[in-house]
Amino acid sequence: MNAFFGWLGGLLAVFSGGAAPGYTGYVEAKYVYVAPQAAGTIEAMAVKEGQQVKKGEPLFTQDAVQQEALSKAAEAQADAARATWQNLTTGGRAEELAAAQAAVNKANADLTLAQQTLARSQKLLASNTTTQAQVDADNGAVNSARAALNQAEAQLAVTSLPARPEQQKAAEADVAAAVANADKAKADLADRSVGAPVDARVDRIYYDPGEMAPAGTPVLSLLPAGALKVEFYVGEADRMKFSLGQSVGVACDGCATGMTGKVSYLASDPQYTSPIIYSRDERGQLVFLAEATLDNPGNILPGQPVSVSLSP
Repeated sequence: MNAFFGWLGGLLAVFSGGAAPGYTGYVEAKYVYVAPQAAGTIEAMAVKEGQQVKKGEPLFTQDAVQQEALSKAAEAQADAARATWQNLTTGGRAEELAAAQAAVNKANADLTLAQQTLARSQKLLASNTTTQAQVDADNGAVNSARAALNQAEAQLAVTSLPARPEQQKAAEADVAAAVANADKAKADLADRSVGAPVDARVDRIYYDPGEMAPAGTPVLSLLPAGALKVEFYVGEADRMKFSLGQSVGVACDGCATGMTGKVSYLASDPQYTSPIIYSRDERGQLVFLAEATLDNPGNILPGQPVSVSLSP
């Protein structure tokens, strides 16, 4: 539409020779186009065309079955990573510690019994009622029981200790990665419900429920308050009369009188050029685009043809 109005404005300016009391143009709008983050089927549309919405109010939702499943799986993986890290940092469980302590107690008792048996054998050897071989065997049993006690005590100490620092760091990194994945999965799930980014009026809806909306493709457009502007065309001879921030008058058929605006943009390139632009006589055919924001738009609508005049 911009190209058509640019051609039409240039044509009118050329044939009028810049003698018209106003500058031709039209009302344009700065729409806000709302698109989904990811492709998906439109599940429900919460608004209708022409409806006023507040920032944050729901606009539409996409099918989220897959995202819900991925979010649950990611949260479960995060829980598993936390449990592994906790297990490595706290040492053995109470049951494991109790079993290790029982093994120490048994080994201690076995050593006491072996020592008592060796003492009796030594007394019997003194009275020539046993052999040296028996004493040697009982002495070996004491040594074996003492070694078993040392092994049980060492196992109890190992069970009481947490994992090595390297293992703990690796487990902690796994927790961080799993939590990040869970957060991303939650964000992806939240993105399936799209809300209004600004206070606005719903202008057009491009997709209906059940249709597939590609990622980044607008599903609807919003027209915020104060988003209307006037685009008009100025001949080369009058271009120097305009400056940014300058007040202009705006008029159209059926519009309220007294509309005003301020120049917000002046194009550096012409919208229309003569096939020959090198002569001084042909410069009068150059037309430049200008824009003005409306101070009091009222009920004026986008696409409305207007005339713009310089304020006194």
